[in-house]
Amino acid sequence: MGVIFDAARAGESAPTRLIMLPAAYTAPEDFVRAGFVSALRGRRLDIDLVLAGFDLQQVSDGTAVRQLRQELILPARSSGRTIWLGGISLGGYLALCCAQRHAAELSGLCLLAPYLGSHLITGEVERARGVSDWEPGEPADGDDERRVWCFIKTLRSGTLPVHLGLGRDDRFAPRHRLMAAALAPGSVNIVPGGHDWPTWLLLWENFLDAQFKPATA
Repeated sequence: MGVIFDAARAGESAPTRLIMLPAAYTAPEDFVRAGFVSALRGRRLDIDLVLAGFDLQQVSDGTAVRQLRQELILPARSSGRTIWLGGISLGGYLALCCAQRHAAELSGLCLLAPYLGSHLITGEVERARGVSDWEPGEPADGDDERRVWCFIKTLRSGTLPVHLGLGRDDRFAPRHRLMAAALAPGSVNIVPGGHDWPTWLLLWENFLDAQFKPATA
């Protein structure tokens, strides 16, 4: 697991830790190049940022979520940190998988254009005219995509804050709208753009402005 840790204050831990997971075929360094760290630091927020990447083998064999929890979430919780977990595309899906299993360990989710499963599961939700009327049945062992959608079905009535950001022209926008319909309107941010870094950066900036108050001089 590749990790970049960017502290708000040298030699100290901030009260809030924000863990972000990248899209498939990207790495933690891509967050830096795209301006995510600069956007956070420019707002002078007292937040430690952790950028963590996984290879696709860790995703497919199911070890990514376990490693994320054991190496990043549990140690931060043991030191009293408030934890927000988020990700882009496949990283957003991994964040949802982790939250589905360990929601009580998190203070919120930041999901930017998340991957939401194959067309098989999203088509099933769409044919039910949305997640509220979708009857999932009992997920089979290993059916993480169905478990994620069962979790999404509970979000509107749950207590975990969720921020969903999506580009209007994203190629996965129909799937994102299925999830958006399951959330309170104030939890969803839609901007012009596709499935790309400039759009994700704008969504990130909007998330920071919506969720966290900038520090005063």
